Amino acid sequence: MEVSGKPLLWYLFNRLTHSKRVNKIILATSPLPEDEILLSKVKEWGFDDYAGSLDDLLDRYYQAAKVHQADAIVRITGDCPLIDPQIVDMVIEKFLDLGNYDLVGTNDTFPDGLDASIFSFRAIEKAWQEAKLPSEREHVGPYIINHPELFKTQPVANKENLSHLRWTVDEERDFELVKVILEGLFKDGEVFYMKDIISFLKQRQDLLEVNKGIIRNEGYLKSLAADKEYLSKGSKN
Repeated sequence: MEVSGKPLLWYLFNRLTHSKRVNKIILATSPLPEDEILLSKVKEWGFDDYAGSLDDLLDRYYQAAKVHQADAIVRITGDCPLIDPQIVDMVIEKFLDLGNYDLVGTNDTFPDGLDASIFSFRAIEKAWQEAKLPSEREHVGPYIINHPELFKTQPVANKENLSHLRWTVDEERDFELVKVILEGLFKDGEVFYMKDIISFLKQRQDLLEVNKGIIRNEGYLKSLAADKEYLSKGSKN
């Protein structure tokens, strides 16, 4: 979908170019015909890409990291066109400062849609080798988070709990909100940040009602339900 003639994905990639710590930006998607338009777009914009498994996102990330020889992988989901490059850099710097950690990422104190996590390649590889549950294959982080005896992880919290704010784009109502924010704040060659969006929304309190009530992390909750079915089948065999 487009805002002011540009796809939402363009805004996401454009905002990531303002990061001071990211070395390479890669689209990791599927090889299905409907995703070919995404692959062609990012090539047109001058970014790298990788087409891998549709359902096994852990495999997709692992293979993409191998192909592009990444020693650490920053995960930004495609439904976050308002991603804040300053927050991305903060997460990367925390990862580097800690040293020898496997996963560092924002927690739910940030607005939904500013999610940023960084994984060591070692952690991705080990998870790829050992994860079995649907929720641990369909998402990149769960196996690592679920095994603290194997991995060192560190959540990053915001100073203020802003978990009530939803800036991700999963439904039509989400798009309506993000469209107004982009139309109000985007300027060519510049970048706006979380604080700018908050200031904008203070002037437009009505916008907070546009996508209110949508469940956060609904996709992961569905994967957990699939785990129960997977485990149930295993117990019958």
